[in-house]
Amino acid sequence: MSSLLQTPLHALHVELGAKMVPFAGYDMPVQYPAGVMAEHKHTRAAAGLFDVSHMGQVRLVGSDAAAALEILVPVDIVDLGVFKQRYALFTNDQGGLLDDLMVCKRPDDLFVVVNAGCKEQDIAHMQKHIGSRCEVIPVPERALLALQGPLAVDALSRLIPGVEKLTFMTGGFFYVDGIDFFLTRSGYTGEDGFEISVHQDHAIAFARKLLAQPEVKPIGLGARDSLRLEAGLCLYGHDINETTTPVEAAITWAIQKVRRAGGARAGGYPGAAVIDEQLANGAARKRVGLVGKERMPVREGAKIVSADGTEIGVVTSGTLGPTVNQPVALAYLDKAHTAAGTEVFAIVRDKRTPMVVSATPFTPNRYYRG
Repeated sequence: MSSLLQTPLHALHVELGAKMVPFAGYDMPVQYPAGVMAEHKHTRAAAGLFDVSHMGQVRLVGSDAAAALEILVPVDIVDLGVFKQRYALFTNDQGGLLDDLMVCKRPDDLFVVVNAGCKEQDIAHMQKHIGSRCEVIPVPERALLALQGPLAVDALSRLIPGVEKLTFMTGGFFYVDGIDFFLTRSGYTGEDGFEISVHQDHAIAFARKLLAQPEVKPIGLGARDSLRLEAGLCLYGHDINETTTPVEAAITWAIQKVRRAGGARAGGYPGAAVIDEQLANGAARKRVGLVGKERMPVREGAKIVSADGTEIGVVTSGTLGPTVNQPVALAYLDKAHTAAGTEVFAIVRDKRTPMVVSATPFTPNRYYRG
């Protein structure tokens, strides 16, 4: 355990009675005394505070930064408006996904947030391929908090007036009591909410102020996982990885027309030929949602078979969804079985449990679009 890294909020988690577990090289809170179910339901009803400081925050600085980043991602960065945020994907030469990330254009830089488990390789990837065109500046001194839930805006706007004016996938700088914050109205739960970048020296004090608000409770990684799964959101290393393409992963909405074949800035990123071919003709398999017909939860790695017992896919994430009150899962299935309403069977402890291919999200997203 001594080799695990700690976030700036580590002492607060311990003080709050969190159960700590290793995650992406960090000692992280998986749950607090109330438990995962209560934390999940509180986030859906009010506001939950998550420590996501283990993720990588990076600045790309220079007039060529946006064009440079486009050689690594199949996403429109050049046309992104100031203080607008976009979901992006690092691809490899086979069209597989090296990571998913968030990019926000700010007046003087691009603010990039990458996954904790991939951040060292992502930073090295950017430095190697675009470091000659822009400065790649990690900012490990900044903590990252996520405040998620329908009452997040009520709690946060008391402490940082003006945040209520932001809409989904926009950001802004805020200065309160001599402390600078950078916020985006985004998150990983399907709820309205904010991600808050603040210097590590102010992280615990600010977290305490948030937790003093009547709507806010601390939430661990356990509920973070069940919340994002109900929202139909991919977890890197589970639902997407370097062997899955954006087409297979059903995240082609992240690839704007301008970057597709025939677009003004088509291709030019790793794996473009593979991805364009799949965009035109489809892929042999696809990520889908599954809803269980019985109460049996279906976990990652469970095989999926058709009615005649033919193996047709595998589950990549699964849980008993606390909000929807039924088993939900994400899985990759052969193309012939991906239509909504198709009945398939998950193999759980050598028994077949019936599931139905379902649209995602499993519970409606409630992002604030203004």
